[in-house]
Amino acid sequence: MKGMTDEPQYSVGLLEGGTALCDVIDSHIYEQTLADKNAFFVADLGIIMRQHVRWRTHMPQIRPYYAVRCNSSAAVIEVLAALGTGFICANKSELELVQSHGISSEDIIYSGVCKQISQIKYAAKNGIDLLVCDNETELRKISRCHPNAKLLIQVSTEASNLDDEMSMTFGCSLKDCKHLLQSAKELGVQVVGVRSHITSFCEDDQVYVHAISDARCVFDMGEEIGFDMKILNIGGGFSGSETQLELINSAVMSMVDLYFPPSTGVSIIAEPGSFFVSSAFTLAVNVISKEAVARDRQDNEHDELSLNEEPEFQYYMNEGVYGSFASKLSETLITAPSVHKNTALDAPVFSSSLWGPSGDDLDQVVEHCLLPELHIGDWLMFTHAGAYSLGQPLCTGNDSPPPPVYYVISSRDWFEMQDTGVTHEATLKNFSLVPYFLNSCQTEAALSVPA
Repeated sequence: MKGMTDEPQYSVGLLEGGTALCDVIDSHIYEQTLADKNAFFVADLGIIMRQHVRWRTHMPQIRPYYAVRCNSSAAVIEVLAALGTGFICANKSELELVQSHGISSEDIIYSGVCKQISQIKYAAKNGIDLLVCDNETELRKISRCHPNAKLLIQVSTEASNLDDEMSMTFGCSLKDCKHLLQSAKELGVQVVGVRSHITSFCEDDQVYVHAISDARCVFDMGEEIGFDMKILNIGGGFSGSETQLELINSAVMSMVDLYFPPSTGVSIIAEPGSFFVSSAFTLAVNVISKEAVARDRQDNEHDELSLNEEPEFQYYMNEGVYGSFASKLSETLITAPSVHKNTALDAPVFSSSLWGPSGDDLDQVVEHCLLPELHIGDWLMFTHAGAYSLGQPLCTGNDSPPPPVYYVISSRDWFEMQDTGVTHEATLKNFSLVPYFLNSCQTEAALSVPA
């Protein structure tokens, strides 16, 4: 396959002998303290496998298609491919990445709503036939550049929150679907199913109920026109909590049994992204500057947390919203980190805010949290850092490269992955497993290949 080599692309530390993830983080913090104090990620690939097991346990009838834009790390792609997921790609670079790992074109959906003509032609040339479409302009481009395409009509879904306008931004309204289907028929483009636009974390199972009900209407329209409708994509919105999975599966499958029973032959798929990767990655950052600011005595918001005469600290880190915390720009809440140093249980805590290195007013990572007083050179650890954090840094005049990623997996998780029975013949061949040992000073690390 183009782009593949016989040499491993990265190393994965195999945790043995009681070595834990925290030991790996400690080791790399020790190394960086002696060097440049650069930020870094540690990723436990076993967590991705366990998340897949949870999905199959709670959603056994729904095949996951991983949203690549969430985290496009090569190791993530290979592990999920080995576990049998499909892939949702939003652009050509994601299509190329997934195909470079030997993923069949039949397991790829090109989801970009506004597609460049050159990228539609790329999909056609490479046999990627499943495309998402929600308007006539895109339909006409597809009909010219990819006449063999099989379309999923993207349908807008009802917002679970009146303030959530994003769920109404994309997708064809139900009343406009029939015209789009008729246009597809006239242009000779095949329509094979429906994709519901549910992206942000959705705790309201009724959103999925409405989406499936709407999809049934679109299926009826398409079948009346003459299309063979066989794919129902219920979209994303999966936070990863057990309760949410159980609620969604209960709501979805009751509606599926009603509207899409097995006799219809319809395949049900979904698009988990953060669900697989968020908890697998931990980001370690270094405090590079601090400032004690005078508290506004008229500000009562934090009075219960800290007395007015106590200082409030602003800490600046070597990663910010123009890098690994880019999801903050889309109003994603960044949870407070833990402090990597020994502090007494009764140590005082202070009102604190965390900022990136740019000095920009938008570069605020955490608006308010309670932390012991920190010093320049201290380390902070952000868990659940695997979603939307590993893309290229935005242009801010800072030429620092993205933080490296150090992959690990426990020996038990590795052997369980081998026993899944669904491993892909072309995956995991870029893994170079290296036993991870720590000496007494924790200065030796057996894995050393950044993502």
